[in-house]
Amino acid sequence: MFLSFLTDYAQYDVDPTAVAALSAFAGIYSIFCIAIGIFMLVCEWRIFSKAGEPGWAAIVPFYNAYVLAKIAMGNGWLFLLLFVPFVNFVVAIIMIFKLSSAFGHGVGFGFGLLFLSIIFFPILAFGSSEYVGA
Repeated sequence: MFLSFLTDYAQYDVDPTAVAALSAFAGIYSIFCIAIGIFMLVCEWRIFSKAGEPGWAAIVPFYNAYVLAKIAMGNGWLFLLLFVPFVNFVVAIIMIFKLSSAFGHGVGFGFGLLFLSIIFFPILAFGSSEYVGA
């Protein structure tokens, strides 16, 4: 066969048990990452709803960045700066801190959103934070 080298592990002296274990780990890791992604999507949906925007916007590519920029900075078209190389890092960090202040939190919560987003986005989404405006 043309691609027999892909399935014939004997010529590489590879333990099939190790390959199976690594494949199982990769599958479990993939499921874990997908679950975290869905959870963060639900958090973004709730954040959009709290800000008076449609929650379904969280699942539409590019439109969710527009809505997030609109919530955080007041002008949704500033999301176009996210497409400029090197500028996008600065704009994303500014957007995170402005999102924190748009919900009435300070700089400390902004650092939490920046470095521990898996913890602070659910706090913002499901906590008692209310949208006060950009």
